Amino acid sequence: MSNLTETIEVVVSAAAGGTNDTRVLRLTRQDGAPLPAYRPGAHVDVYLPNGLVRQYSLCGPNARAPDYRIAVKRSGESRGGSEWLYSRAGDGVRLRIGMPRHAFGVDDTARHHILVAGGIGVTPILSMAYALHASGKSYQFEYFVRSDADIVFRDEILASPLARQTRIHPALAPDAVRERIVDLLAASQAHSHLYVCGPPALMQTTAELARGVLGNANVHMEAFGPSVPVAAGERRFAVMLGTDGKAVEVPPDKSVLACLRDAGHVIESSCEVGVCGTCMMRVIEGEPDHRDSYLTEDERMEGTHFIPCVSRSKSPVLVLASDA
Repeated sequence: MSNLTETIEVVVSAAAGGTNDTRVLRLTRQDGAPLPAYRPGAHVDVYLPNGLVRQYSLCGPNARAPDYRIAVKRSGESRGGSEWLYSRAGDGVRLRIGMPRHAFGVDDTARHHILVAGGIGVTPILSMAYALHASGKSYQFEYFVRSDADIVFRDEILASPLARQTRIHPALAPDAVRERIVDLLAASQAHSHLYVCGPPALMQTTAELARGVLGNANVHMEAFGPSVPVAAGERRFAVMLGTDGKAVEVPPDKSVLACLRDAGHVIESSCEVGVCGTCMMRVIEGEPDHRDSYLTEDERMEGTHFIPCVSRSKSPVLVLASDA
């Protein structure tokens, strides 16, 4: 289970438009002290006044700056998080944030870094690009967007030293995107690592192609939404906490996390869409059906950890422990 429960009181010190449907917020500590340094690719939990908790990547050009920067995209499918921040988080608004989480970051052993971003997925990738440039590492930055109007940080990128290593690809059809990914992988250097964040279709296509060329260990991705939707015809199964615990039935239309809570178990959680790892549990017996975006492919194959807010079970009974 995660111990990253410490929160920091911050204030929105600046809010500006990134695109027509994106706002860029600068966050500073309410007490005026510097915010903790973070590694490029990190994100924070943002605790909203309406009770929601959402994750946003830190996208500033300097990971040791005294303040943080996040970008919020307004979504028609918002469940109240991005809509609240986009519409109401203006200058002076006070918020709480968690400590930076480092589930996505650059591999220092790589000889070359291929950065692939789609839409608002540019936020963690941008911080990586700044860090790689500052350290003199070899990298390329490929940025896919639906249109010119959707290029977040366009002016900043084109006016920065990143511009020479950056290619922006607006309005490409899916086949053209795939072709571009194939071409950049064909030209990739030995011992390259690829990092991708963006819409699910882009990430799935990029990751599948890259793993075939670079290998699983050299492909890194991050998503802020469940990677596998709940399908029709889900099976009922049972979960137990510890081998001596009482079996808790999990129906097709309810999550393991919700069922365990209904049975009286206290389990910490944050995003509840399978991306933050806060509710992670240890598997004692049974075969998980992983549907999260937090565990790596190697961790899924090991089958020793489980994200109960979205994942399910392939076996009739799954025995879990909360001391992950």
